[in-house]
Amino acid sequence: MKSIKFITLNVTFRSILMVIFTFLMISLIVISNLNISSLKMNNSIGIVNGEKLFLQFFKSENHTFFPKMNNPDFTFTKLTNLAFQIGTTIKPTDTRTFLGNEIPGLRMYDTEIVVAGEGTNITNLPYESAPPTEVLLNERKASEELINQTTDDNKPITNPEHKTVMIYHTHSWESYLPVLKDAKNPDDAISSDERANVIGLGDRLARNLMRKGIGVDHDKTNMTQELLKKQWKPTQAYTESREIVEAAAAKNKELQYFIDIHRDSARKQITTKTINGVTYAKLLFIIGRENKNYLENLEFAKALNAELEKKYPGLSRGVFLKSYRDGNGVYNQDISNKAMLLEIGGVDNNMAELHHTVDVFSDILADYYWKSNEAKAVNGNGK
Repeated sequence: MKSIKFITLNVTFRSILMVIFTFLMISLIVISNLNISSLKMNNSIGIVNGEKLFLQFFKSENHTFFPKMNNPDFTFTKLTNLAFQIGTTIKPTDTRTFLGNEIPGLRMYDTEIVVAGEGTNITNLPYESAPPTEVLLNERKASEELINQTTDDNKPITNPEHKTVMIYHTHSWESYLPVLKDAKNPDDAISSDERANVIGLGDRLARNLMRKGIGVDHDKTNMTQELLKKQWKPTQAYTESREIVEAAAAKNKELQYFIDIHRDSARKQITTKTINGVTYAKLLFIIGRENKNYLENLEFAKALNAELEKKYPGLSRGVFLKSYRDGNGVYNQDISNKAMLLEIGGVDNNMAELHHTVDVFSDILADYYWKSNEAKAVNGNGK
C-alpha cells in the first residue's frame, strides 16, 4: 500500500513540476517579447522524438507497458536544450547558429547534417542552384571517344510486371565534365545526352534492379526541353517533375520508392573515394523536411546510408535535411514515405567512378527492398 502511495505521489509531483515549468517558460517568452518563427520552432523541436514522447507519457500512467523502455525521450536535459534553442535561436551543436544573425548570407546555408559522412562539414554542404536559362541553352555535347570507353551490359532485360520503384530526374541536364567536349568549368557540366547526364545513371540503376527482380518505372523526360516549351525558368523544374511523379503514382498504385537522381557541383577532392583500389564517386542523400512524411523518409535514407557505410566506409557524404530556406524543401517526397533525392558524384567524376557507385547502391537498395518485403510477408500484410 505504501509503495502504491509513493508511486502516486511521485507521478503527481512530477506532473505538477512539469505544469509549473511549462507556464514558467511561456511567461518568460511573453515577457521577453521573443520573435519565434514557425521555422525556428520546427528546427528546435526536432531534438524531441514525438513517438517516444507519447510512449513515455503512456508508460508514466501504467508501468506495465513497455517495461524495456529505459531511455526516456522526455528528459530535463532535452527540455532545457529545447527551451534554450527556442529562446536564443542557437543550437550548441551547430556553429552556424552562433554567427547566422551576424554574418550576411550565412543563413542561406541552413542545410542540416543529420548523418555526417567522411569529410563532411559546413564548408562543403550540397548547395542547390539551378543554372540560368542561357546556360541551359549552351549545353555541351558528349565526347564520343570518352563515352565509348565506358562499358555496360546492354543485353535485353525483362522488367517485372509489378513496378514498385520510380526513378526520375528533376535536373536531367546535370552532367559530368570528363565525358563532355570542351568542358572545363563546372557550369559547362550540362547536357541533354542521356549517355553523359544523370539519366544514364538512372538507366544503369534501373537495369541493375530489374536484374534483381524489382520492377522499375524510369522516367527519362528531357527537362530542358519541357521547361523551354512552357517558357518556364530552371527554378521551376520541381513543378514539372511534380506533375510527372503525380501522374505516375496515379497510374500505378504499386509504386512505393521514388528516387530523384542528381549530381552535386562539388569538385573532385570532395566527391571521390578509393576503397580497396577501386575509385568511386561519393553519393549523398537529401530529404526535404517541409512535408508530413519527412521523418519516415529520413529513416529510410538513414537505413540505406548505414548499410553503405558498413560495407563501403567513406562512400557516402551523409544524410542532409533541407527546408524552404535552402532548397525546394519538399522535393516531391510527400508522395511516399520512401522517397529521396540522391546526388551521385560531382562535376569532375568520370563514368567508371559513377558506375561503380551506382552498382554498389543498386545492391544496397535491392537488399533493403527484399528484406522489407520479407518483413511484410511475415507480419501478414504483404501482397
